[in-house]
Amino acid sequence: MPEFVTLETSDDHPGVGTILVARPPMNALSRQVQAELAAAAEEATLRDDIKAVVVYGGPKVLAAGADIKEMNDLSYAEMSKVAGRLQRDLGAISEIPKPTVAAITGYALGGGLEVALGADRRIAGDNAKLGVPEVLLGLIPGGGGTQRLARLIGPAKAKDLIFTGRFVGAEEALAIGLVDEVVAPDEVYNAALAWAGRFTNAASVAIAAAKKAVDQGLGVDLHTGLKIEEQLFAALFATEDRAIGMKSFVENGPGKAEFTGR
Repeated sequence: MPEFVTLETSDDHPGVGTILVARPPMNALSRQVQAELAAAAEEATLRDDIKAVVVYGGPKVLAAGADIKEMNDLSYAEMSKVAGRLQRDLGAISEIPKPTVAAITGYALGGGLEVALGADRRIAGDNAKLGVPEVLLGLIPGGGGTQRLARLIGPAKAKDLIFTGRFVGAEEALAIGLVDEVVAPDEVYNAALAWAGRFTNAASVAIAAAKKAVDQGLGVDLHTGLKIEEQLFAALFATEDRAIGMKSFVENGPGKAEFTGR
């Protein structure tokens, strides 16, 4: 049984799973937390009853970074053996083939921000502080931060945050595209649930294909990206949802299809 990270569902929000990180006081991302996060992401991927996912650290903090005490005495040889796993575990949210949203309250720093960067959307409280302060420890972000941050907000802004290690508030984060929505702190989780809830009756196979096309296309040239899109687009013609969606459109107009997820 997981100790610090759980995947929860509620009858009030059917179809939405919440990956909840709970390691007080600051949700420090120890190796155990990282492994449990990856396990929760895999479970969310495999469960057919979950159509969208919220990542949440509770009302006070998403996560204030990795467990530095745990890393303090590691040698280069030791870190070189686990760095790849750290990167995979903190990036596990990005591998969920369903809509994902990070609900950010309080601090999302270092590895905490890297977890949030793996989500499709980020909603922050107006009291949130975000940053990648690893340079202040003589390090760089190692959980995907240098790559996902630069792709999200551009290399110049990413370098500013990485080089300085400074924290940004919610409004600046919104202005530079680091978060997508800012709400009152006590509305963060509800706003994330509302966004995720939009997809509980959607064509989940098509959404997974769209997510794959965008994410894989970002890493290749335009010609290759268009080929990825072409193949994924054509493959959807083998699904029940495509047949249902087109038949419903012809007979009843848009937005009335009842999809099966197959």
